[in-house]
Amino acid sequence: MAKLTRKESRIRRHERVRKQISGTPDCPRLNVFRSTAEIYAQVIDDQAGLTLAAASSIDTGLRDKIVGLKKSEQARMVGQLVAQRAKDKGITKVVFDRGGFRYIGRVKALADGAREAGLEF
Repeated sequence: MAKLTRKESRIRRHERVRKQISGTPDCPRLNVFRSTAEIYAQVIDDQAGLTLAAASSIDTGLRDKIVGLKKSEQARMVGQLVAQRAKDKGITKVVFDRGGFRYIGRVKALADGAREAGLEF
């Protein structure tokens, strides 16, 4: 049996988690994807297959504000922005999907930022 790469392992963890959680219109899923340089967040209604709100560290509105900040500080700002966009659409409660990543560092910072801005999970 061949050894799995880090990416394959993460995808397997994510699939395992996704068997348990799903976004509904009442409580959509806050999904996080973390690359080596950037971080992305989406609020997703899985039943309709729609992205209701999204934010990332490459957002044009956020790009100027995060220049020179540490990656975890950037992630916190992305969390605040996605929470604000979700609240503008009337979404206050979500289920958190860490995407197979460990709940430390940038993933935790994004979650904390979203909670600070008013999302409940």
